[in-house]
Amino acid sequence: MAETTHTEISPNTAPEGEVTDLGDLDEKARLGAPSGASAPIDGFTEEGERLSARNAGSEQLGLKKHSHGNAPVVPEASRGERRRSFDVADFPSLTGLEEDWRFTPLKRLRGLHTDALTGAAPAVAVTGAGNVTVETVERGDARLGTAATPEDRVSAAAWNAFTEATVITIPKETVADGEVMVSVTGSVSDAAAQHILVRAEASSKAVVVLDHSGSVTLAQNVEIVVGDGAELTVVSVQEWDDDAVHVSSQQAKVGRDARYKHVVVSLGGDLVRLTPSSIFTAPGAEVEMYGLYFADAGQHLEQRLLVDHAVPNCKSRVTYKGALQGKDAHTVWVGDVLIRKAAEGTDTYETNRNLILTDGARSDSVPNLEIETGLIEGAGHASATGRFDDEHLFYLMARGIPEKDARRLVVRGFLTEVIQQIKVPALEERLSESVERELAAGNL
Repeated sequence: MAETTHTEISPNTAPEGEVTDLGDLDEKARLGAPSGASAPIDGFTEEGERLSARNAGSEQLGLKKHSHGNAPVVPEASRGERRRSFDVADFPSLTGLEEDWRFTPLKRLRGLHTDALTGAAPAVAVTGAGNVTVETVERGDARLGTAATPEDRVSAAAWNAFTEATVITIPKETVADGEVMVSVTGSVSDAAAQHILVRAEASSKAVVVLDHSGSVTLAQNVEIVVGDGAELTVVSVQEWDDDAVHVSSQQAKVGRDARYKHVVVSLGGDLVRLTPSSIFTAPGAEVEMYGLYFADAGQHLEQRLLVDHAVPNCKSRVTYKGALQGKDAHTVWVGDVLIRKAAEGTDTYETNRNLILTDGARSDSVPNLEIETGLIEGAGHASATGRFDDEHLFYLMARGIPEKDARRLVVRGFLTEVIQQIKVPALEERLSESVERELAAGNL
């Protein structure tokens, strides 16, 4: 696959600093907007990537009036200026015009963006490490809402609708004596809200797996706190039933000298939309974010991530890979990396690669890199989308491997890089088998 986007910048290192209160960032946050909003497409309303002229010149989520009269709306300048709020009323009703929602088919959300979330939340069962604390708490618990503030209407609705939350705490200086398996199992299709908080206290170490299955219509918030010097891996697996709708905000706040890895694997569901984010709060931290998604006919799998370099001398790496097969299979990846003015000495790179296996599939890939200081170690991004590499297939077939087997080998090799980042052998084996089933279903 040929590279379609590539940017690199490599200046110098610089001094340290620290963000002690992310509320200052939230208070200044406003909105973002789609480029091209002034060029509507007739006949499109709420089906994803739909631009409408009916609200031109009015204020709405992600848009503002032009400074010279009642002209069509223009975008805000920075990803860091997007609105954050716990109040649903601060996010106007969605139209499909908003930058954050322009690829999402709103009519397939089953009311998560319009209706009250009164359904029963999926059951949560936590097993694994015996030296990790697991609690079920009421929504008034003071720890809730300290690591994440909703950035969109669905997330805010979920915050206001949940009645109890699951809190998982890895105590200070504790190494978990096994993987923490969090099974989230849905059994009803009524629109519901769920809240999960994962806290890795200072100098602790753990792997937490969020394993989603069953049938749901779910708006979910996952807060993640990575304390100073902690090492935390969070794996989010979406193997829902075919009718599931899942919209999840998974926000992490990363402390001084911490190491945080986030891995997303999306295979099942009708519509799955994840918005993972990592916000550095003190120097010396490192973040790795990986993703794997495999979309079949009619599936919509969307990932929108943010890495917010708000402090100096931090490092991030992002690698997402996707495969698509079947008519109307659709994947979306939007990767935002923000290097704020104070974040001197930043080292970051993000990449997204998509493999289209059949006709009728569509992949949207949008890497965004926003830099407010030139005093950084390096920054870059890359995106590529394409079909099988004919040279790879020829190489394998020339050595006696049938074309069908050769195609499967290419796909396995393409996706294995992400699976191997999980470091939980039983789960890696299960997901490899799931990929095999996806390939068999596509008759590749």
